[in-house]
Amino acid sequence: MTTLLTSCSAVLAATAPFGDSPVASQSSLPHVVIETELGDIEFVVDTVNAPNTAANFLRYVAGGHYEGGRFYRAVTLQNQPDDSIRIEVIQGGSNPDRRSERFPAIALERTSVTGLRHVDGAVSMARAGPDTARSEFFICIGDQPELDFGGRRHTDGQGFAAFGWVVRGMEVVRRIHSQAAVGQRLASPVLITGARRVLR
Repeated sequence: MTTLLTSCSAVLAATAPFGDSPVASQSSLPHVVIETELGDIEFVVDTVNAPNTAANFLRYVAGGHYEGGRFYRAVTLQNQPDDSIRIEVIQGGSNPDRRSERFPAIALERTSVTGLRHVDGAVSMARAGPDTARSEFFICIGDQPELDFGGRRHTDGQGFAAFGWVVRGMEVVRRIHSQAAVGQRLASPVLITGARRVLR
């Protein structure tokens, strides 16, 4: 499999929106706004249940690495002819001109440990093998259980590291998902004009 890689806008104070792990509350967790040329996407970053993955993502945000990045991949039910397990996500990453500045790869925080799930609006890290995720991430369109630990989308069965969920802008996610593509690559990648941490 190539590197991979509304939703949960109402969140109970006692539980994560797509798992069984406790969180303090949505308001106590960091929010990040990804600004794109098609609109803004805001999501909660779960520093409680996925602390290492969340910290990694937030340092890319703090360092301005996503400014000038792209959403460049849209995986739809129609463009996976060679995959028996089909998913729907959009994938983006940091500014390609800053590739040499990326931080080291991080250990995979499996959903079997974090309790987070790849449901509609879940934000997760893209990876090839285990412990290879760096700056690329994806957002789920619809529930994608095959991306959880034990899922069949990746041959190693380890799943992907979900670490957040969209609270505003799923219409933007779906707009990106519907852009013209050649295979899974967007014909015109959607520019990320900024990424910032916001207080709620």
